[in-house]
Amino acid sequence: MPTGRVVGILQKNWRDYVVTFPSKEEVQSQGKNAQKILVTPWDYRIPKIRISTQQAEALQDFRVVVRIDSWETTSVYPNGHFVRVLGRIGDLEGEIATILVENSISVVPFSEAQMCEMPVNTPENPWKVSPKEERERKDLRNTHLVFSIDPKGCEDVDDTLSVRTLANGNLELGVHIADVTHFVTPNSYIDVEARTRATTYYLADRRYDMLPSILSADLCSLLGGVDRYAVSVMWELDKTSYEIKKVWYGRTIIRSAYKLFYEAAQELLDGNFSIVDDIPEFKVLEEQSRQAKLEELVWAIGKLTDIARHIRAKRDRCGALELEGVEVRVQLDDKKNIHDLIPKQPLEVHETVAECMILANHWVAKKIWESFPHQALLRQHPPPHQEFFSELRECAKAKGFFIDTRSNKTLADSLDRAHDPSDPLVNKLLRSMATQAMSNALYFSTGSCAEEEFRHYGLALDKYTHFTSPIRRYSDIVVHRLLMAAISKDKKMEMKENLFSNKDLEELCRHINNRNRAAQHSQKQSTELFQCMYFKDKDSETEERCMADGIIYSIRTNGVLVFIPRFGIKGAAYLRNKDGLVISCGPENSAEWMPGSLQRSQNKITSTTAGGQSVTFHLFDHVTVRISVQVLRCHSDTIRLEIISNKPYMTPNPELCHQSSLLLKSELVKEVTRSVEEAQLAQEVKGKVPQEECQEYCQTKGRSLYSLLEEIRDLALLDVSDSYAL
Repeated sequence: MPTGRVVGILQKNWRDYVVTFPSKEEVQSQGKNAQKILVTPWDYRIPKIRISTQQAEALQDFRVVVRIDSWETTSVYPNGHFVRVLGRIGDLEGEIATILVENSISVVPFSEAQMCEMPVNTPENPWKVSPKEERERKDLRNTHLVFSIDPKGCEDVDDTLSVRTLANGNLELGVHIADVTHFVTPNSYIDVEARTRATTYYLADRRYDMLPSILSADLCSLLGGVDRYAVSVMWELDKTSYEIKKVWYGRTIIRSAYKLFYEAAQELLDGNFSIVDDIPEFKVLEEQSRQAKLEELVWAIGKLTDIARHIRAKRDRCGALELEGVEVRVQLDDKKNIHDLIPKQPLEVHETVAECMILANHWVAKKIWESFPHQALLRQHPPPHQEFFSELRECAKAKGFFIDTRSNKTLADSLDRAHDPSDPLVNKLLRSMATQAMSNALYFSTGSCAEEEFRHYGLALDKYTHFTSPIRRYSDIVVHRLLMAAISKDKKMEMKENLFSNKDLEELCRHINNRNRAAQHSQKQSTELFQCMYFKDKDSETEERCMADGIIYSIRTNGVLVFIPRFGIKGAAYLRNKDGLVISCGPENSAEWMPGSLQRSQNKITSTTAGGQSVTFHLFDHVTVRISVQVLRCHSDTIRLEIISNKPYMTPNPELCHQSSLLLKSELVKEVTRSVEEAQLAQEVKGKVPQEECQEYCQTKGRSLYSLLEEIRDLALLDVSDSYAL
């Protein structure tokens, strides 16, 4: 193992830390009148912090924020001071607040100065297109059939599509993105705030927006039947080969004709026209007009799908990877709270929309790089190191598959062939392991590295950026401004945009990448929090839902790693306990700890008792797992997995077998939330409610993580798929 020695500290990276005070017994052991107290940080990596207080006993049941003041070279512990109380240990709001502080996520409401910069759109004073913008923008309202395809119930629509036949017989494909930069001017109060936040943060039961809702859910949402400003990319395509002849970029005015949901678009594509009764825009039409417009829409969806197939096939030939991910849609109740999560069936229209967005991102990346070769914001995904694929290759070999990792093309082809007809989970786990081997996709400034390093390995594209979601990503706002500057440069007009220098842009990219990592970590931690709170009060010995089927996906020295599809949980199951005893599985779905030894080989591990009984666990074996929670006072609780049988779990309730893991996770969120509300009501009855209320953390009430889950990967594989955010 290479080792090193710290020779100097260039810059201290101190931040706020969440800590827990010692218990009453621990305080007494430090001395009855001790004013210097050692508190334990929530983050395992941080040493205990010494603070001065006489309130240690009063604060021992709370999560508390402290700040480090100094760290003497002669001391093991840094010195700090008390800042504020977050909430009681174990309470939902207190634990959510802990996650936010630990990831340096600020959730204060938008200030009055920031909101004063926002446009007004009320019944008394409705927003409308200005005459100046009508003169300067290309008006598509009467010439293009523009429509959106999104999850059912989606309110923040930041992208729409169009396709039409030109006079010369060729086709025109259009991607139209909300023009956020029209409302967010450079260095304004709201721009500085959005830059600081860098992204919208999604937790398991809520979200914290990058921009105020007047933009994200209203004037920058491309809803049906209303005029909106957009930034459009439109390509002229050959009518038969779909090869791109020319491309146009610019600001437009659009009026989306239809706000379709995925399932309706797929039904129309499949020729099932009865679905039109579920499309609001068709309900107000007369029969004759209705038929004509239906034919027009069906043609457009079909043509878009044909074009997307061609685009995808072209990327596939270059080695584009399709990694494991399940998309879902949300059912919200009347109060906009989560009612249910319904896993989306893989529909072709999902890929149609995705390919159009990837195409737009790719062409915008090329455009801004050509205009500003040393100060364009792009997104790179470097090739993984080959040694990172060793576990994937060995696991696949255990099932008789060969995974060729020499290039993204050979990897994609190998994964496509690695299907076990008897167990579809095998291919899913192999794809997730391929994801785990990859590095993060990152934003960068083109002036900071050579052109050959621009490539996006996963998408098999030479240049790529993010352009299509400026409502929730600050990177896209920067890209929109670069695109507008590039258009002005082409027209030899004065550039209104003040662009970042390469040095400043690289610093901004580091900040955005850092905030994206914080968003990923907080999302993962909040999901784990809900999982723990769900299982915490259940009797793991008797509760049916604490027993589940798991699949072994990795062999370790003293145990195995198990994935539980039903709850989306991944973790270690030990075959040797702390006392040195090894597991022994009996015939009656029972396991016990006995003296013995473990023998590990590449694809299996064998537990042999002193009496000669042995049980072997192979890669991809299905086992019965008991789920419980390890409660930790100073840190986050953790899920504990225990193998109780080397046989697959057969649930006594057949209906549970058919329920989706994601559906159960929505029930998990609901049950935990309901339990928390009941506990709060009980506290109010007693008249003793903790002073630190958590309303300050609930910036977005009701709307939640799941309203945009169609764009992120299955939470069941979150810990590995985070590294492959496109």
